[in-house]
Amino acid sequence: MSQTETVRKTASKGLDLEIASATERVRWAHETYGDQLVLTTSFGVQSAVMLHLVTVQIPKIPVIFVDTGYLFPSTYTFAASLTERLKLNLKTYTPLQTAAQQEALHGKLWEQGIDGIERYNRINKVEPMNRAVQTLGATAWLSGLRRSQSSSRGERSVVEAQNKVTKVYPIIDWSDHDIYQYLTENSLPYHPLWDQGYVSVGDWHSTKKLGDGMTQEDTRFGGLKRECGLHEMTGGSDFQI
Repeated sequence: MSQTETVRKTASKGLDLEIASATERVRWAHETYGDQLVLTTSFGVQSAVMLHLVTVQIPKIPVIFVDTGYLFPSTYTFAASLTERLKLNLKTYTPLQTAAQQEALHGKLWEQGIDGIERYNRINKVEPMNRAVQTLGATAWLSGLRRSQSSSRGERSVVEAQNKVTKVYPIIDWSDHDIYQYLTENSLPYHPLWDQGYVSVGDWHSTKKLGDGMTQEDTRFGGLKRECGLHEMTGGSDFQI
């Protein structure tokens, strides 16, 4: 039995997570993993949903924010606003190399095809996230992935094992309408760039507005790659998310 199958089987003994509500999934994760549970956020378009949904139940949960150094200015103001409003226990992690150092040593990696993009993601996202989880002693991670966001997420389960960490996706089955309804009912904002036509917001150099004939996947990394490395199932014994 694979690690992921073991996690699913264990979870199903107490609650059928596939049909549970988002609130029930968060509660289950907290009861199961306690202080070893963390929440991640990119302060993206719809990030206020998960930040509110989780912190209503777990006010002091560590909220990991990986700051690549290439975020839109409005992402920083959005992050500051939500952090203050929701009283987030924010833990910010940055790459070991600054943006200036990376470009001096490697050039603009995001312009160097798939290999360059993957190297960029390892430096700016995967390594800081690995460090965050190790530093905080986390064994489980709440994330806001949704199946409708991309083809690569369409078959994801509510609970998955990714090497040494259990990942729980409370809103995995939510639609865009569900997101809108939750934000509206709780008077929460979208990211400021939503009103300018952005449906997904990451680094400024690899994020585009949604144009005619484009899918949401096409708005990131020129459509070459949807996942940034944090949600790819990788092999090996090292903790890598």
